[in-house]
Amino acid sequence: MNDERDYGALDAFLRETGRDGYLLHASADLADQYYLSGFDAPDPFATLYAPDRTAILVSGLEYGRATNEARADVVRRYADYDYHALAADHGREEASRRVLAAFLDEFGATDVATNERFPLGVADALRERDVTVTADRDDHVGGVRAVKTEAEVEHVRDAQRANEAALAAAEDLLAEADVVDGVLLYRDDPLTAERVKEEIEVTLLRHGCALDETIVACGADAAEPHNRGRGPLRVNEPIVIDIFPREKDSKYHADMTRTFVKGEPTEAAREFYDVTERAFDAAFDALEPGVTGATVHAAACEVYENAGYPTLRSDPDAETGFIHSTGHGVGLDVHEAPRLSEGADETLEPGHVVTIEPGLYDPAVGGVRIEDIAVVTEDGYEDLTDYRVEFVVE
Repeated sequence: MNDERDYGALDAFLRETGRDGYLLHASADLADQYYLSGFDAPDPFATLYAPDRTAILVSGLEYGRATNEARADVVRRYADYDYHALAADHGREEASRRVLAAFLDEFGATDVATNERFPLGVADALRERDVTVTADRDDHVGGVRAVKTEAEVEHVRDAQRANEAALAAAEDLLAEADVVDGVLLYRDDPLTAERVKEEIEVTLLRHGCALDETIVACGADAAEPHNRGRGPLRVNEPIVIDIFPREKDSKYHADMTRTFVKGEPTEAAREFYDVTERAFDAAFDALEPGVTGATVHAAACEVYENAGYPTLRSDPDAETGFIHSTGHGVGLDVHEAPRLSEGADETLEPGHVVTIEPGLYDPAVGGVRIEDIAVVTEDGYEDLTDYRVEFVVE
């Protein structure tokens, strides 16, 4: 398998634990599967990674495409192991189990590691055939995935450009909305979270991206960080818009949040925003190679705590204030390593792509969050986000 990724940590793990390889059995929706195989298939298939080669096992339906597209060194199909004869004698499920065992036997894999999402039924079937299957609780593939190559950073950057176009379309709706008797109207209809989400999704599709859900949450809804939001958007209340699309071709994500007010924010909401912007800047000031995710998180917490707001660092039971981490890794998954949070002892490295997203939350005020996405570099970071930070929409 020839690419510029560094699999050294994964190879060392296999070598030190005496495993014959790293086995995955899943569709390409599992990020580890797509990362190791380079093959995008909607149905489960097997990937066996070893330091000297990567082999995949696919159905006959996918064989031609896998041969042309997969990043694996070896592609096998079920028919290579007499699947049809086995199915006729033992049924399809048993035949599939025997084929997978034969595939592993061909490559001398009698002791394999896998990630914690490996199907229990498949693991049991292999163990019945004297294959040792052990969960990798330290997520070594995730650790490799966390350090992005230049090509991967470009995929994130492309997704982020689409993200910015979508956010601009959402902000335009707010800017064009009329205020009538304290209600936001767009072309004489109430402007709703659902209408803004529709504009976001259509814009992303036009830019080659898609997303399952997004957040457009107003007022008290925005005080719950993962509340998707619903119903009419209201004048003078914070509106959190958090978009995390995936580029269709590359499968890499972006992530960005802005908080807007149409009208005049309350004094409390303005204070939330100003303090959050300072926490945002402080976290970026701390972001560099060699520090831990906990260090970056602490920088944001320090700003909030000095301003008199609770954080989960100062009060683990807090329900208002800064009640989440400062950030997370982004790549094939929208949430992946490294973490920027309390207790996150991972050392940040060049190539880590992370979010910086502090926020304040209180149902009496609403919610405020500001988020950019950046890549750690040799001498600091590069902010991949090109979108202004501004609260009030005119």
